[in-house]
Amino acid sequence: MRKLFRGRGAAGAVRIPPSRMTELQITQAIQESFVGVDIVAESGDSFFFYDPQRDTPPDHRFPFATLVTGDRYDSFSNLERPGIFRLNIGIARVSFETLFGSSEGASYDFTELDQLMPHPVYGKMFWACVLNPSPETFSAVHRLLTEAYDLAAGRDARRAPTA
Repeated sequence: MRKLFRGRGAAGAVRIPPSRMTELQITQAIQESFVGVDIVAESGDSFFFYDPQRDTPPDHRFPFATLVTGDRYDSFSNLERPGIFRLNIGIARVSFETLFGSSEGASYDFTELDQLMPHPVYGKMFWACVLNPSPETFSAVHRLLTEAYDLAAGRDARRAPTA
């Protein structure tokens, strides 16, 4: 199911402190920053794929970033709290290790807002995350989104048939 971005709607609207970005602002920033991104929204979550031709079969797609709004996949971040969402970003191993070290044995509060940290489940696969980032944190995270996008574009180029 492909939709442009779908938020929680007026009935489910929540107040986010002005110091935090909204899901819509983050989605728009990704759309405006990166060419060839296909956004799939489902059950309130958004999946960001590099697919400039919109022709990659669904079973061959892998997002470079996701924005999740509930505990459908894990409950570590308690995303069922009103207005809370998590931006997840798949980055290169070297960047992940530079940011977090090996992260084995490290202790994180995965419910903390505006804190860049390893993903509670997919950190082992070099995914980072942040809950409800502030504009300042998102500005820093944008570098990681660029890296994730570039990694996805590189995978796509390697998959492309040669003439």
